[in-house]
Amino acid sequence: MNATPPSFTLELSRHIRAPREKVFDAFVDPEAMRVWKCPRGISVCAVSSDAQVGGKYQVAMRARDGSQFVVGGEYREVRRPERLAFTWAWLGDNMPTMQTLVEVSFIERDGGTLIDMTHSGFPQPTMRDQHGHGWRSCFNRLNDMLDARGTAATVVLLGAAPSNHTWSVRMGLVEKGVAYTLQDCRPRSAEALAVHPFGRIPALRDGDIEVFESSAILRYIDESFEGPGGLTFQPNHIMGRVRCDQWVSAINSYLSDTMMRRYAMQYVFPKGAGGQPDRGVIEGALADMPAQLAALDKVYAHSDYLAGPSLSIADLMLAPILHYVGAMPEGAQLLAAAPNVRRAQALMSARPSFIATVPPRH
Repeated sequence: MNATPPSFTLELSRHIRAPREKVFDAFVDPEAMRVWKCPRGISVCAVSSDAQVGGKYQVAMRARDGSQFVVGGEYREVRRPERLAFTWAWLGDNMPTMQTLVEVSFIERDGGTLIDMTHSGFPQPTMRDQHGHGWRSCFNRLNDMLDARGTAATVVLLGAAPSNHTWSVRMGLVEKGVAYTLQDCRPRSAEALAVHPFGRIPALRDGDIEVFESSAILRYIDESFEGPGGLTFQPNHIMGRVRCDQWVSAINSYLSDTMMRRYAMQYVFPKGAGGQPDRGVIEGALADMPAQLAALDKVYAHSDYLAGPSLSIADLMLAPILHYVGAMPEGAQLLAAAPNVRRAQALMSARPSFIATVPPRH
């Protein structure tokens, strides 16, 4: 007696602030499918759809490295605007040889539409989970397209505007032209802990997708959104990527501790005797800072950026820190000894993304 092969099912729900007729049509209209029927960071290069029972559909996707993926199937149920069902199969060599079933209900709820989707027939839980991430990212793009707020309805940054880490991520979002919602959030708050296991800020929600740690968030933003002119924060050659990673690590491990925690923050949140800045901590930071600025000055002697000829994640993370250093009592004197750093920081400070995200003064 043959045993029944295992089958795993993915269940997802998503509320969209749009009429259900419009949401339903987005699932079957080729022009709408071209906009949203692929995860972030990938584009649809060809699409066809014959939305009737027995009709076929096909979606061809292209990744940034040029690789292509094609999925297609047959409509099994088309009942506008309540319900849709279609088969799902990856086409081409080196793709999983399986056919699964997608069933979608469209329910009017709370002034919009609840998408209730079941994707069944996966032979392995890992394949189910991989498709789950893909569908969640697709639904983010669908929400971007149909909600009048655009990406600001989908992309939510949890953080405090004065935080240098939050500021870095906000710059990245502006550089990429991504509208977003800034949700004021303090470290170790319930909101922060809901996304970041250690309660730090910032954290990012992109629909149901959650990301924490500023460098990881910036990488996610970079690879998820095209940006003007194909802008990327990650160099396209190995040594550029290595330099970017090493400076991101150095900023997190050394510079942020010296320049922010032990220096600038001592003035912003004084914890010394009588509510004054702790001079012992500040003097220790002042002793360490010249060597760190000299290391930066050496890099900036050859380029306006840390990892090559263009902006990178490392530059986005460093710019707010240097701004805060320059705003402190000894800052001008410290930076005077690092003219290349001052030049590079002046260029960063003139970028529209920097100007648009400067925290308000209190």
